[in-house]
Amino acid sequence: MAIPQTMQAAFIRHPGSADSIIVGELPVPQPGPTDVLVHMEASAVNQVDLFVRSGAFPTHTPFPFVIGRDLVGTVAAAGPGTEFAAGDPVWCNSLGHHGRQGAFAQYAVVAAERLYPLPAQVEPSQAAAVLHPGATAHLGLLREARLSAGETLLVEGAAGGVGSAVVQMASTLGARIIATAAAQDESWCRSCGADVVYDYHDRDLYQQIGAAAPDGVDVWWDTSGRNDFSQCLPLLAMGGRAVVMSGLQGASPTLPVGQMYPREITLHGFAISNASTSDLAAAAKTVNRLLDMGRLQARIGATFRLADAAQAHAALEDGSVKGRIVVLP
Repeated sequence: MAIPQTMQAAFIRHPGSADSIIVGELPVPQPGPTDVLVHMEASAVNQVDLFVRSGAFPTHTPFPFVIGRDLVGTVAAAGPGTEFAAGDPVWCNSLGHHGRQGAFAQYAVVAAERLYPLPAQVEPSQAAAVLHPGATAHLGLLREARLSAGETLLVEGAAGGVGSAVVQMASTLGARIIATAAAQDESWCRSCGADVVYDYHDRDLYQQIGAAAPDGVDVWWDTSGRNDFSQCLPLLAMGGRAVVMSGLQGASPTLPVGQMYPREITLHGFAISNASTSDLAAAAKTVNRLLDMGRLQARIGATFRLADAAQAHAALEDGSVKGRIVVLP
């Protein structure tokens, strides 16, 4: 593969709104001895990408800063200190943060320790759509909640990107899954592996959940970020775990501590941006296993071209797209 000197990229020169995104020519980055140059075939837009671009999530962004976290592509060149070779299909889900230039470009440099092989026959767009949610699900279910086969998991917001990945992954782990979602998403949640699905609009939602889990819920994960502790903590079993997830503007619900310590309930909050390379590598093994099995999928709501990166960010910001947003070169 002949590598050009310049490339098209979507970047910012300062934090700002989606309108601050520039699409233009930048030099093709040069990989070091333990780096890999990847030709981008697909990427995606995540909420954290909006936070980095706007400056709401403070992180080192050397300008001009290429945006985008998730990368699926083909190795164009590999440093001598790596195990990759030109032509290898690969992916990464930790670019565009902490000084690492992003994925919204024709080429991106990735440290070999952050790059993983893409299983054969996995379509790049579908892979890009599940990388961030899949790794998030692994960290929350396995590293944090230590979900075991036979346990009962309550997933609220189960039809969203992360919620769907959580349900799919938990299903392969042998958990019993109670899901909440809008009524029109019931069939999707069941196809992901949910055993029971309730409409989150139901006034007696938590009474229904309590009846479905008479021995208590072992793990509760509200991917919607509402975190209604007053309703859900009483539903948790002895030793129950709650995975806490919220956007930067998340509400501050009252925490009924009296519901927690007699039953040894624990809260687990985490940000994938803080995950170590070993954590990410462990998550990548799980993601690749499920991709290879065809058990990790996402609903793609819209596909944009790199030239329309600003519109892709705006679409996620204004909520006009239902489903994951994928970006192609």
